[in-house]
Amino acid sequence: MTDFLLIALFAFLGAVAAGLLGAGVLWLIRRRSLTTSLAVVAAVAVTAMLAGTLSVARAMFLSTHDLTVVTMVVAMAAVVSLVTALVLGRWVVAGSRALTAAARSFGDGGHFAAPHGSANAELAALSRELASTSAKLATSRDRERALETSRRELVAWISHDLRTPLAGLRAMSEALEDGVAADPQRYLRQMRTEVERLNDMVGDLFELSRIHAGALALSPSRISMYDLVGDALAGADALAREHGVWLIGDRIEPVPVEVDGKEMSRVLSNLLVNAIRRTPSDGTVAVAAERSPDGVVVSVTDGCGGIPDDDLPRVFDTGWRGTHARTPPAGAGLGLAIVRGIVEAHRGQAAVRNVPGGCRFEVTLPLAEA
Repeated sequence: MTDFLLIALFAFLGAVAAGLLGAGVLWLIRRRSLTTSLAVVAAVAVTAMLAGTLSVARAMFLSTHDLTVVTMVVAMAAVVSLVTALVLGRWVVAGSRALTAAARSFGDGGHFAAPHGSANAELAALSRELASTSAKLATSRDRERALETSRRELVAWISHDLRTPLAGLRAMSEALEDGVAADPQRYLRQMRTEVERLNDMVGDLFELSRIHAGALALSPSRISMYDLVGDALAGADALAREHGVWLIGDRIEPVPVEVDGKEMSRVLSNLLVNAIRRTPSDGTVAVAAERSPDGVVVSVTDGCGGIPDDDLPRVFDTGWRGTHARTPPAGAGLGLAIVRGIVEAHRGQAAVRNVPGGCRFEVTLPLAEA
């Protein structure tokens, strides 16, 4: 029993000495290639075995021939281990370099394409993560380009829409100042109308800036959807009569919701005004509010004739106005962007889809807690 303990001790001490030596070498070459590190690891393993074997062999007083045989066997094992480590290291390094090249093109603004050929589990997992990140960044870049385009369009349209009433106000004020206005009262009424248009546009811009800045403060309260939609229909009735459009709201369930009444009234008002102005005379705008598995869905269906499929994803973008036939001449494309911002602030969703003869805007809101 004592012999076995001594053999184990000698073998352990030899292996420890080789391991400490190998750890020092690894620390010195820690910034070198992985192939070199693998070769050192293989050499440490073989050296540890050789050191332990030689220590035990000397303690056992083996003959020179037997010691030479043992040493040769260990040397052959060392050669095979080193060759295997070098092959493995070159394979891993090749995969790493291919992945680095693919990641470099991805960092230059392109799309990541996983390198061909087999790779170990770690490199394959890293490749999948880079591919997923590339897809997310591509989506983000596309959205950023779309937002930048909408911002440029918004600035252009706002500049145009502001210039028109301002030019009219300047001409009318000069006519009043020079005393050449044939009907001053009519000029004053027209100036008041233009000022109200400008005030509405500035109000929309201010509301949108609060939404984008995350500064929209809500004061939610428990409200029946029946009352909320009823008030919005009453407010839009005069505009509907002016355009010869029929308002229908016969599918409105008294579903309780917890929302900011003022902001949600603005949402419904914007949707109704857009629907009335897009619907031809003697057309119909239908409003409904029904329960759904996701909460309560408020829909406004118009008779605009539909929106092109390419434009549907942009309907709620800032500054989007579509064609002149579907857009009020004085609009700056802010109404639907405000709708989406307010609805999302209420943890809801706004969507649009085409239906026969027109399109349907849907606002989904969570139900009030019991």
